[in-house]
Amino acid sequence: MSKIDLAIEGVPSRQPASAAVQRNTRLWLCLLMLVADMAALATGFAVGLRVAGVPWLGEGVWQPLLGGMIVYGVLAFHNQAYNPACLTRMSRSCRNAGMALAGTLLIFLLVLFSLKATGQMSRLGISTGILCSGTLLALQRLMIVQTVRRNLGDSLFAQLLIIDDAIVPEDVSGMVMVDAQAIGLKADLDDPYMLHRLGTLLRNYDRVVISCPADRKADWAQMLKGGNILGEIIVPELDPMAPLAVQTYRGVSTLVVSRGPLNLANRAKKRLLDIILTVPVLIILSPLMAAVAIAIKLDSPGPIFFRQERIGRGNMLFHILKFRSMRVEQCDAAGATSTQRTDNRITRVGAFIRKTSIDELPQLINVLLGEMSLVGPRPHALGSTAEEQLFWQVDRQYWHRHALKPGITGLAQIRGFRGATETRRDILNRVEADLEYLHGWSLMRDIAILFGTVNVLVHKNAY
Repeated sequence: MSKIDLAIEGVPSRQPASAAVQRNTRLWLCLLMLVADMAALATGFAVGLRVAGVPWLGEGVWQPLLGGMIVYGVLAFHNQAYNPACLTRMSRSCRNAGMALAGTLLIFLLVLFSLKATGQMSRLGISTGILCSGTLLALQRLMIVQTVRRNLGDSLFAQLLIIDDAIVPEDVSGMVMVDAQAIGLKADLDDPYMLHRLGTLLRNYDRVVISCPADRKADWAQMLKGGNILGEIIVPELDPMAPLAVQTYRGVSTLVVSRGPLNLANRAKKRLLDIILTVPVLIILSPLMAAVAIAIKLDSPGPIFFRQERIGRGNMLFHILKFRSMRVEQCDAAGATSTQRTDNRITRVGAFIRKTSIDELPQLINVLLGEMSLVGPRPHALGSTAEEQLFWQVDRQYWHRHALKPGITGLAQIRGFRGATETRRDILNRVEADLEYLHGWSLMRDIAILFGTVNVLVHKNAY
Protein backbone atom coordinates (compact mmCIF):
# COMPACT_ATOMS: atom_id res chain seq x y z
CA MET A 1 0.00 0.00 0.00
CA SER A 2 1.41 3.42 -0.99
CA LYS A 3 1.92 6.32 1.45
CA ILE A 4 -0.98 8.11 -0.19
CA ASP A 5 -3.24 5.11 0.40
CA LEU A 6 -2.11 4.99 4.01
CA ALA A 7 -2.82 8.69 4.38
CA ILE A 8 -6.47 8.30 3.47
CA GLU A 9 -7.05 4.98 5.22
CA GLY A 10 -9.89 5.35 7.68
CA VAL A 11 -11.04 8.71 6.32
CA PRO A 12 -14.83 8.60 5.90
CA SER A 13 -15.81 9.38 2.35
CA ARG A 14 -18.99 11.25 1.71
CA GLN A 15 -21.36 9.45 -0.61
CA PRO A 16 -20.50 10.86 -4.08
CA ALA A 17 -24.14 10.74 -5.06
CA SER A 18 -25.10 13.11 -2.24
CA ALA A 19 -22.52 15.75 -3.16
CA ALA A 20 -23.32 15.31 -6.85
CA VAL A 21 -27.03 15.82 -6.18
CA GLN A 22 -26.32 19.05 -4.32
CA ARG A 23 -24.06 20.36 -7.10
CA ASN A 24 -26.59 19.40 -9.77
CA THR A 25 -29.41 20.99 -7.77
CA ARG A 26 -27.49 24.27 -7.54
CA LEU A 27 -26.67 24.12 -11.26
CA TRP A 28 -30.29 23.54 -12.28
CA LEU A 29 -31.53 26.26 -9.95
CA CYS A 30 -29.03 28.74 -11.41
CA LEU A 31 -30.16 27.76 -14.92
CA LEU A 32 -33.76 28.24 -13.79
CA MET A 33 -32.84 31.71 -12.55
CA LEU A 34 -31.28 32.49 -15.94
CA VAL A 35 -34.40 31.33 -17.81
CA ALA A 36 -36.62 33.27 -15.39
CA ASP A 37 -34.55 36.42 -15.95
CA MET A 38 -34.91 36.14 -19.72
CA ALA A 39 -38.64 35.50 -19.39
CA ALA A 40 -38.98 38.56 -17.15
CA LEU A 41 -37.14 40.75 -19.68
CA ALA A 42 -39.17 39.43 -22.63
CA THR A 43 -42.49 39.74 -20.79
CA GLY A 44 -41.71 43.22 -19.49
CA PHE A 45 -40.82 44.61 -22.91
CA ALA A 46 -43.78 42.78 -24.50
CA VAL A 47 -46.02 44.72 -22.10
CA GLY A 48 -44.18 47.92 -23.02
CA LEU A 49 -44.75 47.29 -26.73
CA ARG A 50 -48.40 46.51 -26.09
CA VAL A 51 -48.89 49.75 -24.16
CA ALA A 52 -47.19 51.71 -26.94
CA GLY A 53 -49.37 50.04 -29.57
CA VAL A 54 -46.41 48.45 -31.33
CA PRO A 55 -47.03 44.94 -32.82
CA TRP A 56 -45.25 42.25 -30.80
CA LEU A 57 -43.83 40.54 -33.87
CA GLY A 58 -43.24 43.70 -35.86
CA GLU A 59 -40.19 44.04 -38.05
CA GLY A 60 -37.11 45.28 -36.26
CA VAL A 61 -38.65 44.89 -32.78
CA TRP A 62 -37.39 41.61 -31.39
CA GLN A 63 -33.87 41.77 -32.85
CA PRO A 64 -32.79 44.62 -30.50
CA LEU A 65 -34.56 42.90 -27.60
CA LEU A 66 -32.75 39.62 -28.31
CA GLY A 67 -29.45 41.49 -28.44
CA GLY A 68 -30.27 43.20 -25.15
CA MET A 69 -31.06 39.86 -23.52
CA ILE A 70 -27.70 38.47 -24.63
CA VAL A 71 -25.90 41.54 -23.26
CA TYR A 72 -27.82 41.20 -19.98
CA GLY A 73 -26.84 37.53 -19.72
CA VAL A 74 -23.15 38.34 -20.20
CA LEU A 75 -23.24 41.20 -17.69
CA ALA A 76 -25.22 39.13 -15.20
CA PHE A 77 -22.67 36.30 -15.33
CA HIS A 78 -19.86 38.82 -14.96
CA ASN A 79 -21.64 40.43 -12.00
CA GLN A 80 -22.14 37.09 -10.19
CA ALA A 81 -25.92 37.26 -10.59
CA TYR A 82 -25.97 33.46 -11.07
CA ASN A 83 -23.65 32.64 -8.20
CA PRO A 84 -25.19 29.89 -6.00
CA ALA A 85 -25.13 32.38 -3.09
CA CYS A 86 -27.86 34.32 -4.94
CA LEU A 87 -30.17 31.35 -4.42
CA THR A 88 -30.40 32.03 -0.69
CA ARG A 89 -29.48 35.71 -0.25
CA MET A 90 -32.30 37.96 -1.34
CA SER A 91 -30.47 41.30 -1.24
CA ARG A 92 -27.43 39.96 -3.09
CA SER A 93 -29.55 38.32 -5.77
CA CYS A 94 -31.62 41.45 -6.50
CA ARG A 95 -28.63 43.79 -6.27
CA ASN A 96 -26.49 41.81 -8.73
CA ALA A 97 -29.36 41.37 -11.19
CA GLY A 98 -30.29 45.06 -10.89
CA MET A 99 -26.73 46.17 -11.64
CA ALA A 100 -26.65 43.91 -14.71
CA LEU A 101 -29.97 45.37 -15.92
CA ALA A 102 -28.70 48.92 -15.40
CA GLY A 103 -25.55 48.14 -17.40
CA THR A 104 -27.63 46.61 -20.20
CA LEU A 105 -29.88 49.68 -20.40
CA LEU A 106 -26.85 51.98 -20.48
CA ILE A 107 -25.30 50.05 -23.38
CA PHE A 108 -28.68 49.93 -25.16
CA LEU A 109 -29.12 53.70 -24.92
CA LEU A 110 -25.55 54.37 -26.03
CA VAL A 111 -26.09 52.19 -29.11
CA LEU A 112 -29.35 54.01 -29.94
CA PHE A 113 -27.66 57.41 -29.69
CA SER A 114 -24.64 56.31 -31.73
CA LEU A 115 -26.91 54.98 -34.49
CA LYS A 116 -29.17 58.04 -34.23
CA ALA A 117 -32.13 55.71 -33.90
CA THR A 118 -33.80 57.30 -30.90
CA GLY A 119 -36.51 58.84 -33.03
CA GLN A 120 -37.55 55.44 -34.34
CA MET A 121 -38.24 54.00 -30.88
CA SER A 122 -41.36 54.55 -28.79
CA ARG A 123 -40.33 56.35 -25.61
CA LEU A 124 -43.51 55.16 -23.91
CA GLY A 125 -42.81 51.58 -24.94
CA ILE A 126 -39.19 51.69 -23.76
CA SER A 127 -40.06 53.34 -20.42
CA THR A 128 -42.89 50.90 -19.71
CA GLY A 129 -40.73 47.97 -20.77
CA ILE A 130 -37.90 49.00 -18.45
CA LEU A 131 -40.28 49.45 -15.52
CA CYS A 132 -42.11 46.16 -16.08
CA SER A 133 -38.91 44.19 -16.73
CA GLY A 134 -37.22 45.49 -13.61
CA THR A 135 -40.29 44.73 -11.49
CA LEU A 136 -40.70 41.20 -12.87
CA LEU A 137 -36.97 40.57 -12.52
CA ALA A 138 -37.06 41.46 -8.82
CA LEU A 139 -40.29 39.55 -8.13
CA GLN A 140 -39.18 36.30 -9.73
CA ARG A 141 -35.83 36.40 -7.91
CA LEU A 142 -37.60 37.02 -4.60
CA MET A 143 -39.86 34.04 -5.30
CA ILE A 144 -36.92 31.79 -6.15
CA VAL A 145 -34.99 32.76 -3.02
CA GLN A 146 -38.04 32.27 -0.78
CA THR A 147 -38.79 28.87 -2.37
CA VAL A 148 -35.19 27.67 -2.06
CA ARG A 149 -34.97 28.80 1.57
CA ARG A 150 -38.26 27.16 2.48
CA ASN A 151 -37.69 23.82 0.74
CA LEU A 152 -33.93 23.31 0.77
CA GLY A 153 -32.43 25.54 3.46
CA ASP A 154 -29.02 24.29 4.61
CA SER A 155 -29.16 21.17 2.43
CA LEU A 156 -28.30 23.18 -0.69
CA PHE A 157 -24.61 23.22 0.30
CA ALA A 158 -22.45 20.37 1.61
CA GLN A 159 -21.11 21.34 5.04
CA LEU A 160 -18.57 19.53 7.22
CA LEU A 161 -17.88 19.99 10.94
CA ILE A 162 -14.54 18.68 12.23
CA ILE A 163 -14.27 18.24 15.99
CA ASP A 164 -10.68 18.15 17.24
CA ASP A 165 -10.91 17.64 21.01
CA ALA A 166 -13.12 20.70 21.52
CA ILE A 167 -16.73 21.79 22.01
CA VAL A 168 -19.56 20.55 19.83
CA PRO A 169 -21.93 23.40 18.79
CA GLU A 170 -25.52 23.09 19.94
CA ASP A 171 -26.95 23.29 16.42
CA VAL A 172 -25.26 21.00 13.87
CA SER A 173 -28.27 20.53 11.61
CA GLY A 174 -27.41 20.19 7.93
CA MET A 175 -23.74 19.37 8.67
CA VAL A 176 -21.73 16.14 8.53
CA MET A 177 -19.76 15.82 11.79
CA VAL A 178 -16.36 14.10 11.97
CA ASP A 179 -14.21 13.37 15.02
CA ALA A 180 -10.64 14.22 13.97
CA GLN A 181 -9.00 12.00 16.56
CA ALA A 182 -11.17 9.01 15.67
CA ILE A 183 -9.98 9.09 12.05
CA GLY A 184 -6.39 10.03 12.86
CA LEU A 185 -6.62 13.54 11.45
CA LYS A 186 -4.55 16.29 13.04
CA ALA A 187 -3.20 19.74 12.22
CA ASP A 188 0.38 18.85 11.21
CA LEU A 189 1.94 21.32 8.78
CA ASP A 190 5.11 19.22 8.50
CA ASP A 191 3.33 16.16 7.12
CA PRO A 192 2.30 16.46 3.44
CA TYR A 193 0.37 13.20 3.72
CA MET A 194 -1.72 14.62 6.55
CA LEU A 195 -2.55 17.59 4.28
CA HIS A 196 -3.49 15.09 1.58
CA ARG A 197 -5.67 13.30 4.10
CA LEU A 198 -7.48 16.56 4.88
CA GLY A 199 -7.82 17.45 1.17
CA THR A 200 -9.37 14.05 0.46
CA LEU A 201 -11.89 14.61 3.23
CA LEU A 202 -12.81 18.11 2.04
CA ARG A 203 -13.08 17.49 -1.70
CA ASN A 204 -16.84 16.88 -1.71
CA TYR A 205 -17.78 19.76 0.58
CA ASP A 206 -18.54 23.43 0.04
CA ARG A 207 -17.84 24.58 3.60
CA VAL A 208 -15.89 23.24 6.57
CA VAL A 209 -15.99 24.40 10.20
CA ILE A 210 -13.28 23.40 12.68
CA SER A 211 -13.74 23.21 16.45
CA CYS A 212 -10.36 22.85 18.15
CA PRO A 213 -8.32 24.05 21.18
CA ALA A 214 -6.76 27.52 21.07
CA ASP A 215 -3.19 26.22 20.57
CA ARG A 216 -4.18 24.40 17.35
CA LYS A 217 -6.24 27.14 15.73
CA ALA A 218 -3.29 28.72 13.86
CA ASP A 219 -2.19 25.34 12.41
CA TRP A 220 -5.72 24.46 11.32
CA ALA A 221 -6.06 27.90 9.73
CA GLN A 222 -2.86 27.38 7.72
CA MET A 223 -4.05 23.96 6.55
CA LEU A 224 -7.43 25.32 5.43
CA LYS A 225 -5.95 28.22 3.44
CA GLY A 226 -4.76 25.81 0.75
CA GLY A 227 -7.88 23.65 0.85
CA ASN A 228 -9.82 25.45 -1.92
CA ILE A 229 -12.88 25.62 0.33
CA LEU A 230 -14.75 28.04 2.55
CA GLY A 231 -13.06 27.29 5.87
CA GLU A 232 -14.01 28.60 9.30
CA ILE A 233 -12.74 28.05 12.84
CA ILE A 234 -14.98 28.29 15.90
CA VAL A 235 -13.62 30.91 18.33
CA PRO A 236 -15.99 30.99 21.34
CA GLU A 237 -13.62 33.25 23.30
CA LEU A 238 -14.54 36.06 20.90
CA ASP A 239 -18.26 35.83 21.67
CA PRO A 240 -18.22 38.62 24.30
CA MET A 241 -16.72 41.00 21.70
CA ALA A 242 -19.07 39.92 18.87
CA PRO A 243 -16.57 40.88 16.11
CA LEU A 244 -17.91 41.94 12.72
CA ALA A 245 -14.79 41.35 10.63
CA VAL A 246 -11.02 41.08 10.70
CA GLN A 247 -8.79 43.83 9.33
CA THR A 248 -5.20 44.98 9.69
CA TYR A 249 -3.72 48.14 11.13
CA ARG A 250 -0.11 48.80 10.16
CA GLY A 251 0.57 45.12 9.75
CA VAL A 252 -1.22 44.04 12.94
CA SER A 253 -4.48 42.07 12.76
CA THR A 254 -7.50 43.75 14.33
CA LEU A 255 -11.05 42.68 15.08
CA VAL A 256 -13.77 45.00 13.81
CA VAL A 257 -16.27 45.10 16.67
CA SER A 258 -18.43 48.05 15.62
CA ARG A 259 -19.39 50.23 12.68
CA GLY A 260 -22.14 52.76 12.09
CA PRO A 261 -25.35 50.99 11.06
CA LEU A 262 -26.10 53.61 8.36
CA ASN A 263 -23.81 54.86 5.62
CA LEU A 264 -23.69 58.52 4.59
CA ALA A 265 -26.41 58.14 1.94
CA ASN A 266 -28.83 56.44 4.35
CA ARG A 267 -28.15 59.00 7.07
CA ALA A 268 -28.95 61.74 4.56
CA LYS A 269 -32.22 59.99 3.59
CA LYS A 270 -33.26 59.62 7.23
CA ARG A 271 -32.43 63.23 8.04
CA LEU A 272 -34.28 64.47 4.95
CA LEU A 273 -37.38 62.51 5.99
CA ASP A 274 -37.16 64.04 9.48
CA ILE A 275 -37.00 67.61 8.14
CA ILE A 276 -39.64 67.15 5.42
CA LEU A 277 -42.17 65.83 7.96
CA THR A 278 -41.21 67.77 11.09
CA VAL A 279 -41.40 71.33 9.71
CA PRO A 280 -44.99 71.15 8.36
CA VAL A 281 -46.17 69.11 11.37
CA LEU A 282 -44.81 71.75 13.76
CA ILE A 283 -46.58 74.48 11.79
CA ILE A 284 -49.87 72.56 11.74
CA LEU A 285 -49.71 71.65 15.44
CA SER A 286 -48.53 75.05 16.68
CA PRO A 287 -52.08 76.17 17.72
CA LEU A 288 -52.53 72.92 19.68
CA MET A 289 -49.11 73.26 21.32
CA ALA A 290 -49.90 76.87 22.28
CA ALA A 291 -53.21 75.80 23.83
CA VAL A 292 -51.48 73.02 25.80
CA ALA A 293 -48.84 75.50 27.03
CA ILE A 294 -51.56 77.85 28.30
CA ALA A 295 -53.42 74.96 29.99
CA ILE A 296 -50.24 73.84 31.77
CA LYS A 297 -49.60 77.35 33.05
CA LEU A 298 -53.18 77.70 34.34
CA ASP A 299 -53.21 74.25 35.91
CA SER A 300 -50.07 74.45 38.07
CA PRO A 301 -47.18 76.85 38.64
CA GLY A 302 -43.87 76.18 36.93
CA PRO A 303 -42.29 75.99 33.46
CA ILE A 304 -44.16 74.75 30.41
CA PHE A 305 -41.45 72.37 29.33
CA PHE A 306 -39.76 69.57 31.24
CA ARG A 307 -36.09 69.13 30.32
CA GLN A 308 -34.31 65.94 31.26
CA GLU A 309 -30.94 64.36 30.44
CA ARG A 310 -31.30 61.37 28.14
CA ILE A 311 -28.81 59.09 26.36
CA GLY A 312 -28.57 59.89 22.65
CA ARG A 313 -26.63 58.72 19.61
CA GLY A 314 -23.07 57.66 20.31
CA ASN A 315 -24.00 57.33 24.02
CA MET A 316 -23.81 61.12 24.31
CA LEU A 317 -26.20 62.99 26.62
CA PHE A 318 -28.73 65.56 25.46
CA HIS A 319 -31.72 67.32 27.01
CA ILE A 320 -35.06 65.96 25.85
CA LEU A 321 -38.07 68.31 25.77
CA LYS A 322 -41.55 67.39 26.95
CA PHE A 323 -44.62 69.28 28.06
CA ARG A 324 -44.50 69.29 31.86
CA SER A 325 -47.07 66.85 33.19
CA MET A 326 -46.03 66.72 36.88
CA ARG A 327 -45.92 69.19 39.69
CA VAL A 328 -42.58 71.01 39.72
CA GLU A 329 -41.66 70.04 43.27
CA GLN A 330 -42.25 66.36 42.48
CA CYS A 331 -40.57 66.11 39.08
CA ASP A 332 -38.05 63.28 38.88
CA ALA A 333 -35.06 64.69 37.00
CA ALA A 334 -33.13 61.39 37.05
CA GLY A 335 -36.12 59.28 36.06
CA ALA A 336 -35.41 56.82 38.86
CA THR A 337 -39.11 56.31 39.65
CA SER A 338 -41.30 54.97 36.87
CA THR A 339 -44.65 56.66 36.45
CA GLN A 340 -47.47 54.57 37.89
CA ARG A 341 -51.08 54.36 36.72
CA THR A 342 -52.32 56.24 39.81
CA ASP A 343 -49.37 58.58 40.24
CA ASN A 344 -50.20 61.57 42.46
CA ARG A 345 -47.33 63.57 40.95
CA ILE A 346 -49.26 64.02 37.69
CA THR A 347 -51.40 67.16 37.24
CA ARG A 348 -54.89 67.18 35.74
CA VAL A 349 -53.65 68.51 32.41
CA GLY A 350 -50.66 66.18 32.66
CA ALA A 351 -52.89 63.12 32.90
CA PHE A 352 -54.63 64.07 29.66
CA ILE A 353 -51.53 64.93 27.64
CA ARG A 354 -49.74 61.76 28.79
CA LYS A 355 -52.73 59.59 27.94
CA THR A 356 -52.88 61.04 24.42
CA SER A 357 -49.07 61.29 23.98
CA ILE A 358 -49.38 65.06 23.47
CA ASP A 359 -46.66 65.56 26.07
CA GLU A 360 -44.13 64.18 23.52
CA LEU A 361 -44.80 66.87 20.88
CA PRO A 362 -41.96 69.25 21.96
CA GLN A 363 -39.55 66.51 20.92
CA LEU A 364 -40.16 67.69 17.36
CA ILE A 365 -37.85 70.56 18.36
CA ASN A 366 -35.21 67.99 19.34
CA VAL A 367 -35.64 66.47 15.89
CA LEU A 368 -35.09 69.84 14.17
CA LEU A 369 -31.97 70.38 16.28
CA GLY A 370 -30.61 67.03 15.09
CA GLU A 371 -30.58 65.50 18.57
CA MET A 372 -33.38 63.05 17.77
CA SER A 373 -35.10 61.44 14.80
CA LEU A 374 -38.78 60.80 14.21
CA VAL A 375 -38.12 57.05 14.35
CA GLY A 376 -35.50 55.32 16.46
CA PRO A 377 -34.88 53.72 19.85
CA ARG A 378 -36.61 55.66 22.62
CA PRO A 379 -34.12 57.54 24.83
CA HIS A 380 -34.24 56.68 28.51
CA ALA A 381 -33.43 58.66 31.62
CA LEU A 382 -30.15 57.88 33.37
CA GLY A 383 -31.84 56.58 36.49
CA SER A 384 -34.38 54.28 34.81
CA THR A 385 -34.52 50.84 36.41
CA ALA A 386 -36.19 47.46 36.06
CA GLU A 387 -36.38 45.26 39.18
CA GLU A 388 -34.01 47.71 40.90
CA GLN A 389 -31.35 47.34 38.18
CA LEU A 390 -30.31 50.09 35.78
CA PHE A 391 -31.26 49.28 32.22
CA TRP A 392 -27.68 48.64 31.08
CA GLN A 393 -27.15 46.29 34.01
CA VAL A 394 -30.07 44.16 32.85
CA ASP A 395 -28.53 43.66 29.40
CA ARG A 396 -25.15 45.01 28.23
CA GLN A 397 -26.50 45.12 24.66
CA TYR A 398 -28.53 48.09 25.86
CA TRP A 399 -25.64 50.35 24.81
CA HIS A 400 -25.73 48.99 21.21
CA ARG A 401 -29.07 50.68 20.55
CA HIS A 402 -27.45 54.11 20.74
CA ALA A 403 -25.68 53.65 17.40
CA LEU A 404 -28.70 55.46 15.92
CA LYS A 405 -30.35 58.72 16.91
CA PRO A 406 -33.10 58.22 19.50
CA GLY A 407 -36.63 58.57 18.16
CA ILE A 408 -39.97 59.99 19.17
CA THR A 409 -41.40 56.60 18.22
CA GLY A 410 -39.91 53.26 17.33
CA LEU A 411 -40.44 49.60 16.64
CA ALA A 412 -40.76 48.82 20.35
CA GLN A 413 -43.49 51.43 20.77
CA ILE A 414 -45.72 50.17 17.96
CA ARG A 415 -45.39 46.67 19.42
CA GLY A 416 -46.83 47.97 22.68
CA PHE A 417 -43.62 48.00 24.72
CA ARG A 418 -44.10 51.24 26.60
CA GLY A 419 -45.07 52.41 30.06
CA ALA A 420 -43.47 51.45 33.36
CA THR A 421 -40.55 48.99 33.40
CA GLU A 422 -41.54 46.88 36.37
CA THR A 423 -39.73 43.69 35.34
CA ARG A 424 -36.51 42.81 33.52
CA ARG A 425 -38.58 41.47 30.62
CA ASP A 426 -40.10 44.94 30.13
CA ILE A 427 -36.72 46.42 29.17
CA LEU A 428 -35.48 43.27 27.40
CA ASN A 429 -38.47 43.45 25.04
CA ARG A 430 -37.55 47.03 24.15
CA VAL A 431 -33.86 46.32 23.68
CA GLU A 432 -34.60 43.34 21.42
CA ALA A 433 -36.99 45.41 19.29
CA ASP A 434 -34.51 48.31 19.10
CA LEU A 435 -31.67 46.03 17.99
CA GLU A 436 -33.93 44.43 15.39
CA TYR A 437 -34.72 47.90 14.06
CA LEU A 438 -31.05 48.92 14.09
CA HIS A 439 -29.87 45.87 12.14
CA GLY A 440 -32.76 45.93 9.65
CA TRP A 441 -33.11 49.67 9.02
CA SER A 442 -34.70 50.92 5.83
CA LEU A 443 -36.46 54.13 4.89
CA MET A 444 -39.66 52.24 4.12
CA ARG A 445 -39.57 50.68 7.58
CA ASP A 446 -39.35 54.16 9.12
CA ILE A 447 -42.42 55.21 7.15
CA ALA A 448 -44.28 52.03 8.18
CA ILE A 449 -43.45 52.69 11.85
CA LEU A 450 -44.75 56.26 11.56
CA PHE A 451 -48.05 54.93 10.19
CA GLY A 452 -48.14 52.27 12.91
CA THR A 453 -47.65 54.92 15.58
CA VAL A 454 -51.05 56.40 14.80
CA ASN A 455 -52.64 53.26 16.25
CA VAL A 456 -50.81 53.52 19.57
CA LEU A 457 -50.99 57.25 20.30
CA VAL A 458 -53.61 56.38 22.88
CA HIS A 459 -52.43 53.22 24.61
CA LYS A 460 -53.33 51.34 27.78
CA ASN A 461 -49.71 51.68 28.98
CA ALA A 462 -49.61 55.44 28.38
CA TYR A 463 -50.09 57.13 31.77
